[in-house]
Amino acid sequence: MAKVTLITYTPSPDQLIAQSARLCYSSASIEGIHQGLTPEKTASMVGMLAEMGHDSPTEHASFTFGIEGVSRSFLAQITRHRIASYSVKSQRYVNEKDFEFVIPPEIDAIPQARKEFLAAMEDDRRRYETLSQLLWEKHKKELMESGMTEKKAASAARKMANEDARFVLPNACETKMICTFNARSLNHFFSLRCCNRAQWEIREVATEMLRLARKAAPELFQHAGPSCVRGACSEGKMSCGKAREVREFFSNLGKES
Repeated sequence: MAKVTLITYTPSPDQLIAQSARLCYSSASIEGIHQGLTPEKTASMVGMLAEMGHDSPTEHASFTFGIEGVSRSFLAQITRHRIASYSVKSQRYVNEKDFEFVIPPEIDAIPQARKEFLAAMEDDRRRYETLSQLLWEKHKKELMESGMTEKKAASAARKMANEDARFVLPNACETKMICTFNARSLNHFFSLRCCNRAQWEIREVATEMLRLARKAAPELFQHAGPSCVRGACSEGKMSCGKAREVREFFSNLGKES
């Protein structure tokens, strides 16, 4: 199961965004722009930005998440959100002979399907280890023949072996990452990935990211979520048809504890 952690975020993000927005409409100095910004006025300013669609001030606040226990399939989806920064566990430098994996719930729910899936994962592990060993032996021999010491050759050959052996690894292979979004990009991410039409794994992670972000910046993410939370569904004929339930769910998100 995926684990999401909010590692760090811009201090007082709501207030920073309110100050940034206020600067656009005020002749006050930078030093004095924060004066009089009570919690109530901060909330009002952030709410006004959302209503106006004036999103650029929200780019000044950033949020950094740690995400573990997700698949390489998830990685391919989240990195399509290009206005963000990612650091991901490398399959070149980390040997994956005992790789962990993510089982899709629909497969896990069917005993025979689960059995087939686990067999496939075990076969992938065995083939990965075999390929890795064959490649390692080849590269080590060649490096030693070129004059490298056995110790250095063994280390260098391991990375070279991982580089090609990883091609047999499945999309289910577990990975972990640290990613940083500014608030504007994060809200866009939520609008797409919290939607019922999003793939189950990234939807679960995005929803947990929103829950954590909302606790850190309640005004900023008060109306965050799929498009139907703020208005009409953007999916058109592909809509899940559950806008009312979705709105209720996201209005209560983060209030559980």
